[in-house]
Amino acid sequence: MPGNMNNLMKQAQKMQKQMEEATKELEEKEITATAGGGAVEVTMTGKKEITKVKLAEEVVDPDDIEMLEDLIMAAANEAIRQIEEASQQSMSRITGGLGGINGLL
Repeated sequence: MPGNMNNLMKQAQKMQKQMEEATKELEEKEITATAGGGAVEVTMTGKKEITKVKLAEEVVDPDDIEMLEDLIMAAANEAIRQIEEASQQSMSRITGGLGGINGLL
């Protein structure tokens, strides 16, 4: 039994290190998402910080600010969704589908 516990602890430490590396890699990654057929582009880091917003001239209509706001929101939400998906895939590779950190506790 003591050998099995040692093995389990080593595996847990290895998994923890892999998860830390994957988290760091994801935080450094940038995701770009678009809305309105590419008229609005939002770039966001894995830390969910927006680093760039690019607008096509045709969506900047002072008489329709609401549409522009909706497009920016849609692009930002899509970037967040992509980051979360990348994070989930990364953690799933490490944990072998055990459900991430919470699945181990």
